[in-house]
Amino acid sequence: MTAAAFVLVDGKPATSISVLDRGLMYGDGVFRTIRLDAGQALWWPEQLAKLAADAARLGIACPADEVWQQDVAQAVAQWPTGVLKLVLTRGTGNRGYAPPQAAVPSRLVVAGPLPAWPAALWETGIEARLCALRLARQPRLAGIKHLNRLENVLARAEWDDPAIQEGLLLDEAGQVIGGVSSNVFIYRAGELLTPRLDRCGIAGAARARLMTRAAAYGLPVREVEFDLTALLAADEVLLTNSLIGVWRVAKLDRRVWPQPAIYPVVREFLHA
Repeated sequence: MTAAAFVLVDGKPATSISVLDRGLMYGDGVFRTIRLDAGQALWWPEQLAKLAADAARLGIACPADEVWQQDVAQAVAQWPTGVLKLVLTRGTGNRGYAPPQAAVPSRLVVAGPLPAWPAALWETGIEARLCALRLARQPRLAGIKHLNRLENVLARAEWDDPAIQEGLLLDEAGQVIGGVSSNVFIYRAGELLTPRLDRCGIAGAARARLMTRAAAYGLPVREVEFDLTALLAADEVLLTNSLIGVWRVAKLDRRVWPQPAIYPVVREFLHA
């Protein structure tokens, strides 16, 4: 968080939370990261629906839409263009893993600047690397954007080369799952394929949007299992998240994709 970030805790400006908050103590909560563009929270209905669905899977009561909208209105007034992060925790509780029976959820809203990515990345593609860390399979948490992101932290700590924009993650069985901060698609034989996320990984809003838009525009898209060999043999590799929209991978270790295939079309209809 930068010093210039605007922070709300339960709807009020704040700079701290309770040391007993279960989001801090146990990663007991969920979050969404949203792009702010000219005063608008992009893909707001999809983002809020995913936040509520993830909270429900953890048994956390999600505030009503209008409560979040009031918070976001305050944040957007400070940062009309930038990054918005919504965090919902189970709230405060006593020591121990057992969730308090009368927990009152805490909500945090943080707004700040966008990362300073060069504009050329959307045109020329990005360089990625394969991470050594392997994701553990846990179907109970699969797809949820929960607050325990230590695997992603350790994976991102594997490199400090500024030329590499993203790292790709496999699970313990060697299946491709996603990027450190993105979802993965490959284009092969006229269709888009994206990893199944029923054992681990995060189901992002941009991923869901691309899948819906691809089907609407007549581009076949399927959720399947595929390994690194299949990814390297693909005609194109695409990465999505709510801040970047979509990037194409131009280089992954020694594999190079010099020209885009479906990327220009995907980029256009993702934002249509």
